[in-house]
Amino acid sequence: MTEISKPTPTAGRPSPIGPDEASSATPALRTHRSRLLLVLQGLSLGVVACLLGLLVWKVVFDKSGAQLVAAIKHGRRPVAPAFRLGVIWPHTEYWPVTLRPALDDGVVSLYELRGHPVVINFWASWCVPCRDEAPNLNAAAKAHAGRVVFLGIDIQDLVPDAHKFLRELHVPYVSVRDKSSGTYRAYGLTGVPETYYLDRQGRIVGHSIGAVSGRELEQQLAPLLADAPPG
Repeated sequence: MTEISKPTPTAGRPSPIGPDEASSATPALRTHRSRLLLVLQGLSLGVVACLLGLLVWKVVFDKSGAQLVAAIKHGRRPVAPAFRLGVIWPHTEYWPVTLRPALDDGVVSLYELRGHPVVINFWASWCVPCRDEAPNLNAAAKAHAGRVVFLGIDIQDLVPDAHKFLRELHVPYVSVRDKSSGTYRAYGLTGVPETYYLDRQGRIVGHSIGAVSGRELEQQLAPLLADAPPG
């Protein structure tokens, strides 16, 4: 009869670590933990640095925007902050013919509009006053076709909602989207709608806060039209 051998005490269990092995494993484990802590600390510092960078960027933009609005209020005619934004509504029917190719690349740069008076209207589809003022802007864009460039800048919005707004109100001029919100901060917006009036040299000569009436539009446009090229 074959005798079944009894299992040794260590069968099925890991062998105990001897004193020499334990002493060599402990420094390795500590080194691994130290490296992990250093990595985590580095990541934490990176996140903090990014957040501080964003905060500084916002403060600088907000401050520059406030300074711009103050300069407009005091009649200093500051140069309008530059931008290059993607087109969401490419209707150039009432733009000067020479400017229509500017949309070929799908973006509008403010610099490309130099040489013509420009009306910049900041709006959003969820903004009720924006809807109220739209007929006045539409009428002015048509009345001064070829002489004044009307440009809408959509902010803090969803593109499908913006398209629906533009279709429903039959907006006859180009609109772009301020995806990063950097442009509206640079212009010192406190809300929507707000409208800025630029002369041919790209300087801001007028500013309307809130829904603009047809009468106010014509008053703001009068000095620009006096210097506008023929349509």
